[in-house]
Amino acid sequence: MLIEDLLPVRTGKRGRPFSDARAMVEGIIYRYRCGIAWRDVPAVFGPWQTIWTWHRRMAGDGTWDTVLQRLLTAADAAGMVDWAVSVDSTIARAHQHATNIRRVTGGWVELHGSARRAA
Repeated sequence: MLIEDLLPVRTGKRGRPFSDARAMVEGIIYRYRCGIAWRDVPAVFGPWQTIWTWHRRMAGDGTWDTVLQRLLTAADAAGMVDWAVSVDSTIARAHQHATNIRRVTGGWVELHGSARRAA
């Protein structure tokens, strides 16, 4: 396995039972592939709290970065990676009130001006 040595292993110490590393990684991958909330991860992968904790720890110590580099290197060596880049030139327009820029519209002064015109 390409990433087996990066995953935590049983230490033999007493305490909580060790969760299966493969099930935890598959649960994390399943969650991202499906785009679901952590609480919706199927129980077959284990408790969602444990899967989230593994993900948080592995993200914090840089394990996921190492996994990505190792898998990209192996895939590139096998000729499975095409480094073509695609740029999307789609333009999304927002309504004028969707911005947070302040505009001077007259406000109170504008009201006084219209009062004079009305008289």
